[in-house]
Amino acid sequence: MNTKQLMLGLMLSAMVGGGVAVGSYKLLENEQPNSGQQLPNTNVRYTSAMRDSKVVVPEGLNFVTAAELVTPAVVHVTTEYKVQARRSSPSQIHPFFRDFFGDEFEGYQRRQGPAMGSGSGVIIASNGYIVTNNHVIDRADKIQVILDDKRTFEATLVGADPNTDIALLKINADNLPALRYGNSDNVRVGEWVLAVGNPFNLNSTVTAGIVSAKGRNVGILQGAGTYSVEAFIQTDAAVNPGNSGGALVNLNGDLVGINTAIASQTGTFAGYSFAVPSSIVSKVVDDLIKYGEVQRALLGVQMQEVDAELAKEKGLKTLNGVFVAGFSEESAAKAAGLQAGDVITEINGVKVSTGAQLQEQVTRYRPGDKVKVAYMRGGNTKTVNVTLRNANGSTEIIKRDANASKALTIDGAKFEAASKQDLNRLDIPGGVRISGVESSAFAETGMKDGFIITSIDRTPTNSPQDVEKILKGTRRGGLLIEGVYPDGRRAYYAIGR
Repeated sequence: MNTKQLMLGLMLSAMVGGGVAVGSYKLLENEQPNSGQQLPNTNVRYTSAMRDSKVVVPEGLNFVTAAELVTPAVVHVTTEYKVQARRSSPSQIHPFFRDFFGDEFEGYQRRQGPAMGSGSGVIIASNGYIVTNNHVIDRADKIQVILDDKRTFEATLVGADPNTDIALLKINADNLPALRYGNSDNVRVGEWVLAVGNPFNLNSTVTAGIVSAKGRNVGILQGAGTYSVEAFIQTDAAVNPGNSGGALVNLNGDLVGINTAIASQTGTFAGYSFAVPSSIVSKVVDDLIKYGEVQRALLGVQMQEVDAELAKEKGLKTLNGVFVAGFSEESAAKAAGLQAGDVITEINGVKVSTGAQLQEQVTRYRPGDKVKVAYMRGGNTKTVNVTLRNANGSTEIIKRDANASKALTIDGAKFEAASKQDLNRLDIPGGVRISGVESSAFAETGMKDGFIITSIDRTPTNSPQDVEKILKGTRRGGLLIEGVYPDGRRAYYAIGR
């Protein structure tokens, strides 16, 4: 075969090969399911029915059992917020609108309807306890829970912890499907997990992914408080707005986390989501039920994570651990003998390489608990038992006074402690709600029913007993009563004694 014949043969082969390739692409394209008509104003499309897959799924990767177990225990949480009237200047409102709408613009105030919110929650007890994120219900006037079977209940706020972004709700129901806690310590990177929630109001949505990392600190709770704790489980399970407060479970259907946040520049899922580990969730919930307050245990150290630069600067013998840069007042660690410059490597036998990992371990304990701390000093490994303390530097458990919730009648008016939901919504540390004002000695003050007294003569009032004590202790003269109404309006009243 000469050169010309060889080239002609190669060209024919290439043309035939190209024709087969194009034909195969067209064949596959023609066999694709018909996408159908696009729904108006949505990104949802109808698709034709697909035949059952013949692929055999390995037993360990079968998500069906976990999804069927978890879905009935994940609820839809909806919230309602009263929007306060906004005062506008006369120049901002045309006279026509003031005349036409009348009272709607009385005093140049624009009234708006209530704002709505939506999230998810997880039933953790058959008698109606539901865990969700604090940011889902924060400052809500009304909280409703819609079960998977479509029953709707109004929920009360048992308590909330902004430092971990966990809140506990209660509905009046029994015999509910509930999830059991899994051990988030045993969750491994690369393990399959499911996220279950209500993204974009799409109820009972299940997505799957793997654990991408553990002990993540992404800075989302930095504004929550001095003692915010971030040690998230990072996954690539798709999580979107509305998933907050929903379940992260393993393939056994055990709750290993509460879905809380996503890493995204658009506000929707872009690859990574974050969940509060169940070890923290169970501790916070237990505290809220038992004590009414979260018992925050502190090691009392100022931390700095160890890297190559710090190790060189300080002459450290390890790159693993948390550097002790200093101590807080009444530090539990300092009292136990730790010194600035030590490197903490373990808490109760669990290795810690970051501040988030250290916080995750300490957060599961209460003031007065003892933990064994391993640390390095000058190249030597040492251990010491540290008795953890609270923010006040003591080992006391702070309990909500049961008597503080009892209502009292004083001078004809009824006083009762403000609810946790009121305190959370109005962002006040404590208060006492008054009712029956018109038929009481407080009628002349101008105070209205529902007013929440936060202080009397600058003395905080957290219980009806506080009000009674202050009023009885004042024999003569006037008193300044300060407080807030349920719509957020602050007010001051004077009363003579």
